[in-house]
Amino acid sequence: MARLNEVPLLPRLASTDEMRQLHQALAPLLRATAIKANQLAAGRFVALDETAAAIPTVGTWQQGDEVRNSNRTELGAATFKYVLMGWVCVASGTPGTWVQMRVLTGN
Repeated sequence: MARLNEVPLLPRLASTDEMRQLHQALAPLLRATAIKANQLAAGRFVALDETAAAIPTVGTWQQGDEVRNSNRTELGAATFKYVLMGWVCVASGTPGTWVQMRVLTGN
């Protein structure tokens, strides 16, 4: 039983920096979860994330499917360098129509 002179502890609210860190940690997970939920709803859930060293040339793929590049390096000419993060299917098919997903590095 608590004594009368004891002050109960109240939960501490997170600081702005702590909330920012939490958001940065959760955002990619929530984004990936939403993508998987949408794939499941569309009847094309992939249990494992796909990775490859080259653009897919075999298999049946749906529009919106993504394959991550397992061999990421900086590519391109000076001032236009980028990292090839993977490929996204823009038209369903066997093997589908694929475009590169690039991230500019600014170098």
